Amino acid sequence: MPLLIKGRAVVEDGWMLLREAAALADVPADSPVIVPLALWQSEHDALAARGNVGVWLKPDDDPDALAGDVERLPLIAIDFPKFVDGRGYSSARLLRDKHRFAGELRAIGDVLRDQLYYLRQCGFDAFAIRVDRKAEDALGGLDDFSDNYQSTTARPVPLFRRRDTASESDTPLPTA
Repeated sequence: MPLLIKGRAVVEDGWMLLREAAALADVPADSPVIVPLALWQSEHDALAARGNVGVWLKPDDDPDALAGDVERLPLIAIDFPKFVDGRGYSSARLLRDKHRFAGELRAIGDVLRDQLYYLRQCGFDAFAIRVDRKAEDALGGLDDFSDNYQSTTARPVPLFRRRDTASESDTPLPTA
């Protein structure tokens, strides 16, 4: 069984990613599956009735297409086909911040250690590391930085606002 990072631990992946599924006949009936958005849309009622179905989005898929399903989907995966393709970060922010998706948000594809901290800030909580890399080695990427300046899904109050609320004793004055 493949491994992934979920939360802050390396765990076995209990979901089957169906990249090539084009019809309901391509979907195994007895295991949790992640289907492409196009299949979810074409076979919505049958797949939604199962309960153990997640959806994966390509970079050019519109996350708004899942707006009516965010409460019922246990998992949404966002594909990063190339390390340099950052459209999935925006999709994650839309799903978490605009649509209030509370289930597992998983990064799949060309996912490397260098991306984990930033993916987490956008709302991802599970990471399927590229198959030629070890999830255990990538785990430290979640802690590559101690803080961030801008507001994020994981930390919505930006640093300058957090500093404004700190007491004087928390912020030492420079000495002459």
